[in-house]
Amino acid sequence: MYQVVIVDDEKQIAEGIADLFPWESIGFHAAYFTDPRAAILYAESHPFDVLLSDIEMPGLSGLELCQEIMKINNEIIVVFLSSHQNFEYMRSAIQFGVTDYILKPMKSSDILECFGKIKVKLDEKRGNEPDDEPQNYYDKIFRIVRDYLRDNYKSASLEEAAVQVSLSPAYLSSILKEKCGVRFSDLLLETRMEKAKELLRDIHYKSYDIAYHIGYDNPKSFSRAFKNYYGITPAEYRNGKNVQQ
Repeated sequence: MYQVVIVDDEKQIAEGIADLFPWESIGFHAAYFTDPRAAILYAESHPFDVLLSDIEMPGLSGLELCQEIMKINNEIIVVFLSSHQNFEYMRSAIQFGVTDYILKPMKSSDILECFGKIKVKLDEKRGNEPDDEPQNYYDKIFRIVRDYLRDNYKSASLEEAAVQVSLSPAYLSSILKEKCGVRFSDLLLETRMEKAKELLRDIHYKSYDIAYHIGYDNPKSFSRAFKNYYGITPAEYRNGKNVQQ
């Protein structure tokens, strides 16, 4: 697990981000502070990976906090929070090497997208070595995605699948590829082709009905995809010819 430290002078916001967002499901432990100086003291004795800080705070701004934290650990990843777009702050943040900038009020999808990318970056920094998450965590994600595809093969998307497992689309895609050895698009195609075979065995379904049923805009696209996948056309399969796999 990686650690994120959240700093916001409004306790309700800091506590809410730390306690209500499912950090552990995306590979992070979260701690929060309302006093930036307390966060600096914490950093001196508790190394952490990501700083998620409000950019405008009384006493010590997010930019000043970033400077102090980087004196302790110059490899820290920093994400700023702000209630409005301020291009001067954004320019300064870029100069400090800040990774991202999230506007308040935040949405879960914003955090998922941002920290999914950060998780991938941290994993790569560790040489793509798995962290302390057990393999069954990835197996569980894979099963949830497969179940989602079997129930929603017609309109399934990576974005909707990511919602099912409380991850960002980018991070889910990385998990499927790196931990499960398959791309989301390949899983979706496999699910649709399996369903197509099942429906083709029922003579009551016309080929063009099957195409639309499993998510293709026209029968030609379906027929081409089926032949590319199985080596024979839907009509040949229906007439009893065996598929290549």
